[in-house]
Amino acid sequence: MAIKEEIEKACQVLKEGGVILYPTDTIWGIGCDATNEEAVKRVFDIKRRADSKAMLVLVDSDVKVNFYVKDVPSVAWDLLDAADRPMTIIYDGARNLASNLIAEDGSIGIRVTQEEFSKQLCFRFRKAIVSTSANISGEPSPSNFREISDDIKSQVDYVVNYRRQEKERPKPSSIVKVGRGGLIKIIRQ
Repeated sequence: MAIKEEIEKACQVLKEGGVILYPTDTIWGIGCDATNEEAVKRVFDIKRRADSKAMLVLVDSDVKVNFYVKDVPSVAWDLLDAADRPMTIIYDGARNLASNLIAEDGSIGIRVTQEEFSKQLCFRFRKAIVSTSANISGEPSPSNFREISDDIKSQVDYVVNYRRQEKERPKPSSIVKVGRGGLIKIIRQ
């Protein structure tokens, strides 16, 4: 199926408050509208994860980061420019997102995706999209579509029919926390 049709279908499900299973710039993700509390709750339920454990969101451009973070430290832009692989940055001062998606300390992890499908999906949807690994919390993250359990597949509203045949084992993103005053803490390399 053509990428454009898959993006349209996934967008429609997201707009209706649904949950999707989709390819990202790293591993396959479970996603929903990052501004919809009910949809976010469903993702926590599917993963059987405590909602005190934060999930990250994907956006399609640096500009969108400013919409979801009160004050982006300038060092964050330097990190994004220098990154040679997907990087999730945890920012303080999250805003304009579902309250149950924001960590207790007011932070949010955001990744600007460069991968074709997830970038176009974020662009067309015009909002941040939750992206969390397609597994039950505590179980290993699947590296490709074939490793995703039927349990996960059966609980989402739509499974994107794109990049399912890939056998590569992409790595998860690096995770860096950028604190007040530009303090940098590497969470995962």
